[in-house]
Amino acid sequence: MKRTFVFAGLLLLFGNIALAAEKGGAASAEAAIKDPAGKTVGTAVLTQTAQGVALAAEVSQLPPGTHGIHVHAIGKCDPPDFKTAGGHFNPHAKKHGLKSPEGAHAGDLPNLVVGPDGTGKFSAILVGATLERGNPASLLNPSGTSIVIHAKADDEVTDPTGNSGDRIACGIITGK
Repeated sequence: MKRTFVFAGLLLLFGNIALAAEKGGAASAEAAIKDPAGKTVGTAVLTQTAQGVALAAEVSQLPPGTHGIHVHAIGKCDPPDFKTAGGHFNPHAKKHGLKSPEGAHAGDLPNLVVGPDGTGKFSAILVGATLERGNPASLLNPSGTSIVIHAKADDEVTDPTGNSGDRIACGIITGK
Protein backbone atom coordinates (compact mmCIF):
# COMPACT_ATOMS: atom_id res chain seq x y z
CA MET A 1 0.00 0.00 0.00
CA LYS A 2 2.79 2.43 0.94
CA ARG A 3 4.62 1.71 -2.35
CA THR A 4 1.43 2.50 -4.28
CA PHE A 5 1.25 5.98 -2.73
CA VAL A 6 4.93 6.65 -3.40
CA PHE A 7 4.55 5.45 -6.99
CA ALA A 8 1.41 7.56 -7.49
CA GLY A 9 3.21 10.62 -6.08
CA LEU A 10 6.15 10.09 -8.42
CA LEU A 11 3.82 9.75 -11.40
CA LEU A 12 2.10 13.01 -10.45
CA LEU A 13 5.44 14.82 -10.04
CA PHE A 14 6.87 13.58 -13.33
CA GLY A 15 3.59 14.28 -15.10
CA ASN A 16 3.73 17.91 -13.91
CA ILE A 17 7.36 18.20 -15.02
CA ALA A 18 6.52 16.82 -18.47
CA LEU A 19 3.56 19.22 -18.75
CA ALA A 20 5.77 22.20 -17.88
CA ALA A 21 8.37 21.17 -20.45
CA GLU A 22 5.66 20.67 -23.08
CA LYS A 23 4.37 24.22 -22.47
CA GLY A 24 7.84 25.69 -23.00
CA GLY A 25 8.69 25.97 -19.33
CA ALA A 26 11.55 24.66 -17.34
CA ALA A 27 10.82 21.55 -15.34
CA SER A 28 12.73 23.11 -12.46
CA ALA A 29 14.89 26.00 -11.39
CA GLU A 30 17.38 26.61 -8.60
CA ALA A 31 19.11 29.32 -6.61
CA ALA A 32 22.29 29.49 -4.55
CA ILE A 33 21.45 31.77 -1.63
CA LYS A 34 24.34 33.96 -0.47
CA ASP A 35 25.01 36.33 2.41
CA PRO A 36 26.40 39.88 1.93
CA ALA A 37 29.98 38.53 1.99
CA GLY A 38 29.18 36.22 -0.97
CA LYS A 39 29.24 33.04 1.11
CA THR A 40 26.64 30.42 0.15
CA VAL A 41 24.23 30.01 3.07
CA GLY A 42 21.51 28.03 1.32
CA THR A 43 20.07 26.42 -1.75
CA ALA A 44 16.60 26.42 -3.22
CA VAL A 45 14.99 24.13 -5.78
CA LEU A 46 11.83 25.20 -7.58
CA THR A 47 9.59 22.75 -9.45
CA GLN A 48 6.53 23.39 -11.59
CA THR A 49 3.36 21.75 -10.24
CA ALA A 50 -0.31 21.98 -11.15
CA GLN A 51 -0.84 24.25 -8.10
CA GLY A 52 2.01 26.68 -8.89
CA VAL A 53 5.75 26.53 -8.28
CA ALA A 54 6.94 24.36 -5.39
CA LEU A 55 9.92 25.88 -3.58
CA ALA A 56 12.12 23.81 -1.26
CA ALA A 57 15.06 25.46 0.50
CA GLU A 58 17.72 24.55 3.02
CA VAL A 59 19.73 27.23 4.80
CA SER A 60 22.62 27.33 7.26
CA GLN A 61 24.68 29.93 9.07
CA LEU A 62 21.75 32.34 9.42
CA PRO A 63 20.61 34.08 12.61
CA PRO A 64 18.19 31.89 14.60
CA GLY A 65 14.58 32.98 14.54
CA THR A 66 11.76 33.66 12.13
CA HIS A 67 12.55 35.35 8.81
CA GLY A 68 10.51 36.65 5.92
CA ILE A 69 11.35 34.90 2.66
CA HIS A 70 10.04 36.10 -0.69
CA VAL A 71 10.61 35.88 -4.40
CA HIS A 72 11.67 39.31 -5.66
CA ALA A 73 11.03 40.74 -9.13
CA ILE A 74 14.61 41.11 -10.41
CA GLY A 75 17.29 38.46 -10.83
CA LYS A 76 20.08 40.51 -9.30
CA CYS A 77 21.63 40.16 -5.84
CA ASP A 78 24.22 42.91 -5.32
CA PRO A 79 25.55 43.01 -1.76
CA PRO A 80 25.55 44.30 0.84
CA ASP A 81 21.81 45.15 0.96
CA PHE A 82 20.45 43.20 -2.06
CA LYS A 83 18.21 46.16 -3.02
CA THR A 84 18.96 45.34 -6.68
CA ALA A 85 16.52 42.40 -6.34
CA GLY A 86 13.69 44.95 -6.49
CA GLY A 87 10.32 44.52 -4.82
CA HIS A 88 8.31 41.36 -4.41
CA PHE A 89 7.39 39.39 -7.53
CA ASN A 90 3.86 40.65 -8.20
CA PRO A 91 2.70 40.01 -11.80
CA HIS A 92 -0.99 40.09 -10.80
CA ALA A 93 -0.80 43.55 -9.08
CA LYS A 94 -1.99 42.29 -5.68
CA LYS A 95 -1.35 43.68 -2.20
CA HIS A 96 1.24 42.06 0.07
CA GLY A 97 0.53 39.33 2.53
CA LEU A 98 -0.73 35.79 2.74
CA LYS A 99 -3.28 37.04 5.30
CA SER A 100 -4.26 40.17 3.37
CA PRO A 101 -7.79 40.18 1.93
CA GLU A 102 -6.31 42.01 -1.11
CA GLY A 103 -3.20 39.80 -1.38
CA ALA A 104 -1.06 38.10 -2.00
CA HIS A 105 1.89 38.80 -4.27
CA ALA A 106 2.88 35.74 -6.29
CA GLY A 107 6.26 36.00 -4.49
CA ASP A 108 4.81 35.98 -0.95
CA LEU A 109 5.67 32.94 1.14
CA PRO A 110 5.19 31.77 4.73
CA ASN A 111 8.01 32.61 7.13
CA LEU A 112 11.25 30.64 7.30
CA VAL A 113 12.19 29.36 10.77
CA VAL A 114 15.91 29.03 11.51
CA GLY A 115 16.86 26.90 14.50
CA PRO A 116 19.35 27.70 17.27
CA ASP A 117 22.09 25.99 15.21
CA GLY A 118 21.54 28.45 12.31
CA THR A 119 19.91 25.90 9.99
CA GLY A 120 16.45 25.62 8.55
CA LYS A 121 14.38 23.80 5.95
CA PHE A 122 11.51 25.36 4.09
CA SER A 123 8.90 24.30 1.55
CA ALA A 124 5.88 26.06 0.10
CA ILE A 125 3.94 26.63 -3.12
CA LEU A 126 4.13 29.94 -5.00
CA VAL A 127 0.50 30.15 -6.10
CA GLY A 128 0.11 32.34 -9.16
CA ALA A 129 3.68 31.75 -10.37
CA THR A 130 4.99 29.48 -13.10
CA LEU A 131 8.26 28.37 -14.68
CA GLU A 132 6.72 28.60 -18.15
CA ARG A 133 8.91 30.96 -20.18
CA GLY A 134 7.00 33.72 -21.93
CA ASN A 135 4.18 33.70 -19.36
CA PRO A 136 3.88 37.07 -17.50
CA ALA A 137 3.79 35.12 -14.20
CA SER A 138 7.03 33.25 -14.99
CA LEU A 139 9.87 33.27 -12.49
CA LEU A 140 12.12 32.79 -15.53
CA ASN A 141 11.22 36.09 -17.21
CA PRO A 142 13.80 38.23 -19.06
CA SER A 143 14.69 40.36 -15.99
CA GLY A 144 14.88 37.27 -13.81
CA THR A 145 13.77 36.81 -10.22
CA SER A 146 15.50 36.11 -6.93
CA ILE A 147 14.86 34.64 -3.50
CA VAL A 148 15.45 37.04 -0.62
CA ILE A 149 15.63 36.23 3.08
CA HIS A 150 14.91 39.08 5.48
CA ALA A 151 16.15 39.84 8.99
CA LYS A 152 12.74 39.71 10.67
CA ALA A 153 9.48 37.80 10.37
CA ASP A 154 6.93 38.85 7.76
CA ASP A 155 3.69 39.94 9.45
CA GLU A 156 1.89 38.62 6.32
CA VAL A 157 -0.30 41.71 6.02
CA THR A 158 1.57 45.04 5.80
CA ASP A 159 2.02 46.24 2.22
CA PRO A 160 4.49 46.12 0.52
CA THR A 161 6.97 44.00 2.54
CA GLY A 162 5.31 42.71 5.69
CA ASN A 163 7.69 44.73 7.90
CA SER A 164 10.26 41.97 7.43
CA GLY A 165 13.29 44.22 7.75
CA ASP A 166 16.65 44.22 6.03
CA ARG A 167 17.61 41.75 3.34
CA ILE A 168 20.23 39.36 4.77
CA ALA A 169 20.58 36.77 1.98
CA CYS A 170 19.75 36.53 -1.71
CA GLY A 171 19.87 34.00 -4.55
CA ILE A 172 19.19 34.42 -8.27
CA ILE A 173 16.67 31.92 -9.66
CA THR A 174 17.95 30.15 -12.79
CA GLY A 175 16.21 27.53 -14.94
CA LYS A 176 17.63 24.02 -15.23
